[in-house]
Amino acid sequence: MATYLTQEGFDKKMAELAELEAQRPMIKNAIAEARDKGDLSENAEYDAAKEAQGMLEMKIAKIKELIATARIIDESKLTTDEVALLNKVTIRNTANNMTMTYTIVTDNEANLREMKIGSSTPIAKGLMGHKVGDKVKVQAPAGSMEFEIIKIEI
Repeated sequence: MATYLTQEGFDKKMAELAELEAQRPMIKNAIAEARDKGDLSENAEYDAAKEAQGMLEMKIAKIKELIATARIIDESKLTTDEVALLNKVTIRNTANNMTMTYTIVTDNEANLREMKIGSSTPIAKGLMGHKVGDKVKVQAPAGSMEFEIIKIEI
């Protein structure tokens, strides 16, 4: 199954992979030091180092799989006609008049601190395909909410 990423998201995953792979020699050294201390059956340092190695290799394998199946989204084909992936959308909550601006990204790149919401979230799903001026009801965990789409940007 393909994983869709922006170029920025792909570059971040590649950097994360390089960072994790750079940790391999340190863990290998920790295992060697622990092994040099003698009896492995009662060596907690050795067990901890082997567990850390297993966790690291699992993370590396997971990122490599994601990268192998990644499809980079062609940002040149984005429009602002209606809400779609990678659009920056300004919405107004009709109940309290609060406005928020979110960028709708793939779930792998979601980061609420950066105001990036995953495309599978209730708000993103509710906004997708709608145009400026549309009022959209969204069923969120906190209950039903209505938003008006104020602006769509790239």
